[in-house]
Amino acid sequence: MYSFSPKLKSTSIILLVVGLVLFGIGFFLNNGITEERIKDMMHAVHSAGHDAPTHSSEMVGPQDEASHLEHAAMQIHNQPLASLHFVAVFFFGVSCAVLFFYCIQHAAHAGWPIIITRVMEAIASYIPWGGAILVILMILNITHNGHLFHWMDPDLTDPTSAHFDVILFEKKVFLNIPFYAVRTLIYVIGASFFAWKLKAQSKKVDDTKSLIEYQFLYRWAVGYIAFFGFASAAWAWDWLMSIDPHWYSTMYIWYSMVSCLSSGIAVIILLSVYLKKNGFLPQFNDNHLHDLGVFLFATSMLWTYTWFAQFMLYWYANVPEEVNYFFGRFQHYGVTFLPMLIINFLLPLLVLVSSSIKRNYKVVTIMAVVVILGHLLDYFNMVMPGTVGPYWKTPEVLLLVLGAVLFIVGLFIFTVMSALAKLKLIPTGNPYLHESEIYEYPF
Repeated sequence: MYSFSPKLKSTSIILLVVGLVLFGIGFFLNNGITEERIKDMMHAVHSAGHDAPTHSSEMVGPQDEASHLEHAAMQIHNQPLASLHFVAVFFFGVSCAVLFFYCIQHAAHAGWPIIITRVMEAIASYIPWGGAILVILMILNITHNGHLFHWMDPDLTDPTSAHFDVILFEKKVFLNIPFYAVRTLIYVIGASFFAWKLKAQSKKVDDTKSLIEYQFLYRWAVGYIAFFGFASAAWAWDWLMSIDPHWYSTMYIWYSMVSCLSSGIAVIILLSVYLKKNGFLPQFNDNHLHDLGVFLFATSMLWTYTWFAQFMLYWYANVPEEVNYFFGRFQHYGVTFLPMLIINFLLPLLVLVSSSIKRNYKVVTIMAVVVILGHLLDYFNMVMPGTVGPYWKTPEVLLLVLGAVLFIVGLFIFTVMSALAKLKLIPTGNPYLHESEIYEYPF
């Protein structure tokens, strides 16, 4: 049995509290921004020649000074919710992707990862907590206490309004508040149910050592794979792509999901190595680390393929409503948009391509941290340009983002490690346990 060390527990609580304090300071500073400062910030952006729109809403409706000022004020006051939103969606997606990876192993009757099944179950225990944060954000948005989603403004689908948007009018069958709220609840409740059910069924397999119960575990795993396949696509549309509702991409659902999957494998690596180094999981060996490194490398390359395919297909088409999604990021997010390819593609390619390197605990652990930070930056680039626009290089955003990251990371560590302390680390009832214990990669 793993025991949640007091030092790690204190660290997670400190992260959580410090994150809340920093976020709170950033929130109050953001609320104190005056109209004069907003006007100065807007003029500074325009006078620098960086006038490419970061959101399709900027291309619709009146284009006078008052309208631009109203839009700038909304973007600046979006900073708190946007900062929390991208971190919350990312970590919820990571925990769901880990459960997906776990279910793939059961569905494939894979023997090698059985040693780390409890690690994956513990990570999936974050799902209801992360989901609760997203439900709160959803309530704030649908009650118009937040403005992350442009399409929620009723004026945009009113033909008599000066702000009428014909594209959003055509999409309102899907993009409407009641349906959005129902879908969000389906994602959160569905994923939370599967996380609970799979963990409970896995425990039953341990208690009974019955092949019949293991067959039920297999069936529930297949069920979650089907659920995740549809839900991860739909929540990418709802929580991320609908931030800029004029723009859409058929690659986006794969792109956002693989980002979480790669990060999820990195989290599995970190937790498994931590348990190994602290003597709780001696059965975890170089061969298990090697295979996790293979998946980390493969998903990093897959992410790169989806990113490039999406960018290339839209960029050479040169259609303004499509290219503006990227052009605005080039102008206003140049220091975060393209450089993230170094973190998410170039470093994993250069470091993890060697088979022998994948057995090096220190190198693979460092690369796992790099991958998580890189994909967190990726989600920053997905959310912030369409919600905050060019107004992100401010002390308020730094405090808000840092606070949100520390808070969610602290909550993640606390819930995952608390869940792990309640689990038997070795799944003794699994029929493939022996295969996992003697597993050896042949090359």
